Amino acid sequence: MAARTRSLSPKPRSPWRRRIVRTLQVVSGLGLLALIALVIAVYVTKSELPSFDDLKSSHSGQQMIRVHAADGAVIFRLGPNNGTWLPYDQIPGIMRDATVSVEDRRFHSHIGVDPIGIARSVEVRLKEGHWTQGGSTITQQLARNVFLNNERKFGRKFREWILALALERKFTKDQILELYLNKVYYGGGAYGIDAASRLFFGHSADHLTLAEAAVIAGLVKAPSNYSPTADAEAAVGRAGVVIQSMQEAGVITAAQAASANPQALQLKPPPKQNSVRYFTDWALPQLDTLIDERDRPLDVFTTLDLGMQRGADEAIRLNTPDGAQGALISLDRDGAVRAMVGGKDYVTSIYNRATQAVRQPGSSFKLFVYLAALESGKRPEDIEVDEPVTINGWSPRNDSRHNSGPVSLRTAFAYSLNTVAAKLGQQVGFTTVADMARRFGITTPVSTYPSMVLGTSDVRLIDMTRAFASVGQNGVAVTPYGITRVEADGQVIYTHQIDRSHVLIAPNVAAEMIDLLQTAVNTGTGRAAQIGRPVAGKTGTTTSNKDGWFLGFSSGLTTGVWMGRDDARTIPGLHGGTAPARAFAAFMGPAVRGRPIEAFQTAVTLPDAALGNEEDAYFGQPDNSAGVDADGNPLQAAPPSRSDDGGAASPDDNVPTVQDLIDQNGRDDRPKPGADRRAPPPRDGKRDPQDDDRPNQ
Repeated sequence: MAARTRSLSPKPRSPWRRRIVRTLQVVSGLGLLALIALVIAVYVTKSELPSFDDLKSSHSGQQMIRVHAADGAVIFRLGPNNGTWLPYDQIPGIMRDATVSVEDRRFHSHIGVDPIGIARSVEVRLKEGHWTQGGSTITQQLARNVFLNNERKFGRKFREWILALALERKFTKDQILELYLNKVYYGGGAYGIDAASRLFFGHSADHLTLAEAAVIAGLVKAPSNYSPTADAEAAVGRAGVVIQSMQEAGVITAAQAASANPQALQLKPPPKQNSVRYFTDWALPQLDTLIDERDRPLDVFTTLDLGMQRGADEAIRLNTPDGAQGALISLDRDGAVRAMVGGKDYVTSIYNRATQAVRQPGSSFKLFVYLAALESGKRPEDIEVDEPVTINGWSPRNDSRHNSGPVSLRTAFAYSLNTVAAKLGQQVGFTTVADMARRFGITTPVSTYPSMVLGTSDVRLIDMTRAFASVGQNGVAVTPYGITRVEADGQVIYTHQIDRSHVLIAPNVAAEMIDLLQTAVNTGTGRAAQIGRPVAGKTGTTTSNKDGWFLGFSSGLTTGVWMGRDDARTIPGLHGGTAPARAFAAFMGPAVRGRPIEAFQTAVTLPDAALGNEEDAYFGQPDNSAGVDADGNPLQAAPPSRSDDGGAASPDDNVPTVQDLIDQNGRDDRPKPGADRRAPPPRDGKRDPQDDDRPNQ
């Protein structure tokens, strides 16, 4: 009986079985707690989400900045381009279907997070060895775009899941898709389908075709890579993927898919020359030092006169020799920048030659030589002998290769006699001349070698124009500025204050300098700059006609013009008194037309005798045989070609199709986003072995 009783007793449980059961119980408990925590987190997040209207009104991307001209007109917008908000029922069905088909085919059935999509992305990760698919739903993308960033960390991904689940609890599928299509980034600064449609196709998104919708929907994955204006072939290929996905999803038929032809899409015409951007590129970085506001949308009011800007652009394009570049900057009497052109075409070169380029100014630098001489006690009527001179082994020459004997300073300045300028520099001291240049706003290094009196130190056009403007204001410092005030949400947060307290030279010295400058325009090297009212100015030409300058003022407006090649090669026939002076006159004539005629303090006094054009004589006989007529007079510059001036084309001349961009040499040659479109940097000022007439320094 005892043995029988022992055989009926239960066998003891295996310890492994007990451990498995306990583990399952713990895991189930933890899973339940995690689920409860997830539900709580989702509903707490839901309660904290903004309303639908608040999300609609929020801006995407970086700070919005609107730039206004002097008359209040908006000339440039910086920041996100959000287009027009399209309600769900105004978004073309073909656009909604294209987006859902390629981005999230189970959008209408999942709860905000798609487990199948996540599993597929993990499977691809295991096969490829790296993440190629994120498995993100449209709702997750919306959560990331509105509330998060794009960092690839699990913590951010977990927050994205919580937000997506909360969004699905708070908003309908139609509302989520409406928010997504109006906020997602499509490249080129365009947020939302309307901004993208206007950017690439030139019309609103409320009547997109199938091919257009496919191109736009395909941009979401990689806006830079699939942009039709950056890589047309890639855009067409991606659009084909979208159309195939739509057919597989059953939202279009095979016939519709076959009839769609992204290659034949007509793109919005490329932007025309917009020289206003030279000004905004210079002015807007100054906001970092003027204001602290980084979030609210800004309205920046500037000094730019649109009429003058158009005139400046035209003056440069029509007068700059073929193959050369030109720049112009015009300052009002208080330093307000009224016009700024940094090149012949901003679209092809954003390099601002008015503010960035450093070039030798030639004889225009004599402004500082004569200012130093006048301040030391010299007078325009004083006599100097034009004769051969050697200073520390340097022997400057006049263009005519002869000397005129005793001449007044007025005559020497009017005809730009280099020997007299060299003697004046020696008398007052070359360091004194350099100090005068720095006093008047030259920010680049100034040499103190004797040859510096002829403009061998590199300068910027904006600095030289500032110096001439200060002389025109009777020696009171003029500081260029472009921003008058800044508003944030209608509240003024910055106003420019003009400082007229800094006197650079005595008024009588300024008056005597103006006397010399107006003589140079009336009878000297700057005759081409005459505009029918008092003008004072100075020409400048450098070695072998590599740079041409004219700077002058009239009726309170000071304008500087530079022309040359970015690679500093010779331009036959280029003198400061030819194309640059003509561009000055072409701009200044209309620019001052509405201003009162202002006479200078001193009447025009003719120089001693007509010595001929002694323009920048030091640099030797001009190497411009191909650019002069039989009498030795410079020929007019040839009219710019269409490629140079970006000018008059019929409305359809420059409207490319996607296929046009692909067919360019078998590839797309348009600059990729971030490509450097600037011209080659300016020369570094080092000695050119071919410049035989350059002084020994």
